[in-house]
Amino acid sequence: MTQQQENLKFLSHFKRKFIIHKGKRKQNTDSVQPSLYHIRTNGSALCTRTIQIGTDSSNLNSEFCFILKVPFESTDNQGIVYTWVGRAADPDEAKLAEDIMNSMFDDTYSKQVINEGEEPENFFWVGIGSQKEYDEDAEYMKYARLFRCSNEKGYFSVSEKCSDFCQDDLADDDIMLLDNGKEVYMWVGTQTSQVEIKLSLKACQMCNWVKNVMCDSCHLINVDLSVNVSPALQVYIQHMRAKDSEYPRKLRLVRKGNEPHCFTRCFHAWGPFFSCENLV
Repeated sequence: MTQQQENLKFLSHFKRKFIIHKGKRKQNTDSVQPSLYHIRTNGSALCTRTIQIGTDSSNLNSEFCFILKVPFESTDNQGIVYTWVGRAADPDEAKLAEDIMNSMFDDTYSKQVINEGEEPENFFWVGIGSQKEYDEDAEYMKYARLFRCSNEKGYFSVSEKCSDFCQDDLADDDIMLLDNGKEVYMWVGTQTSQVEIKLSLKACQMCNWVKNVMCDSCHLINVDLSVNVSPALQVYIQHMRAKDSEYPRKLRLVRKGNEPHCFTRCFHAWGPFFSCENLV
């Protein structure tokens, strides 16, 4: 199995305390640099991961808990660790975050649980690299669904990924559809065929996922609207139209490497795509 694609049986052994650090095993890390960890559950409670992300306050979110380590250049006290609890975070997750902090760091660190709005200026905001605007809700977590569009079997099909999807599920040679409750993003990989692009866009249009598609997107891929509609996608759209009739989705075309924030925040610990050079 690969990172962030662990199955439930594997994750169950960690009792919601599965931690992923940045870097490689043989890579020397800079221990004097602050580090930030995001605790998030995707679907099942077993699918809870604590993942190190970029140390930037814009990555915070009021509905989640985060752990910030601010190291000191001292032999007596290695640093201070904060468990940051968002004002809309689940109380059980806040307790879990504190437990994870205590298991990650020993008594050589000072540890403190702080609520959003009570951050100490001298260490927290300085350690995280200044105070910036960040998301105050995660409503998209209730709606986020990822679909794969492919014709690899000789026919066009749309299949849904499980709720515990991640960035690596974005297949470079396929079309992916991400529904965040307000918009539907049609993600195009660098190796996607023109046939898949046309079939996927036609499916979205014919199913009335949106009333209008961005003109520049249509021009960019030279859409041919003479293809058939995917029955699987049509059933999904009809269901969502009946369930959320007040919130018709808007369709947006996204190419790999140009994903907007509203797209990337649906994925836990979004980062740069791996290339062959990254794996060496």
